[in-house]
Amino acid sequence: MTTVLELRFRNQEERITTIAVPDPSPTITAEDVETSMNELIQADAFTSTGGDLVTIVDARYVTRTVETVFEPEQTS
Repeated sequence: MTTVLELRFRNQEERITTIAVPDPSPTITAEDVETSMNELIQADAFTSTGGDLVTIVDARYVTRTVETVFEPEQTS
């Protein structure tokens, strides 16, 4: 199981852009995330195909579980 913190922003074209942070710290607070997201916007740290990041949409944890159903036998 893997967890990613998704930081979602709206860009200049009003489209949602996502920055994924793998293995986020379990002690991070909502205030920390919001502050960091505002700093990213103010610093023009990222740009997307739809332009600069302009507003915060939200931040969310996404947890993914992968279960292999079938793997073919390896032949030498």
